[in-house]
Amino acid sequence: MKKAIGEYLRDLRKADGLTLTQMGAKLGMDSGALSKVENGKKLLDAGYLPVIANIFNLDLEILKSEFFAEKIANELIENACNENTLKLAEEKVKYIKINSAKQAKLNI
Repeated sequence: MKKAIGEYLRDLRKADGLTLTQMGAKLGMDSGALSKVENGKKLLDAGYLPVIANIFNLDLEILKSEFFAEKIANELIENACNENTLKLAEEKVKYIKINSAKQAKLNI
């Protein structure tokens, strides 16, 4: 997906012939809030991802990857971070996973 998550959601909604009101009802979201998400004026809450995946029969893991990649990219841009930040973040993820696994073993 090369689009913003909101644009992608709008395309999915329209392809299924759903109005903002109908889609909002399926998500449990106000149609005005959904419109803002689709237009990039409001960020989607990650809690909606499983519902969206279910409605459109999408792979939740792929949807989550796209969502969080966009969220991270926006944070980096908003904070004027350089691209090296992504490499450092990957290293931090590995470190945190290893330490979490060690802690889980100690707590057993």
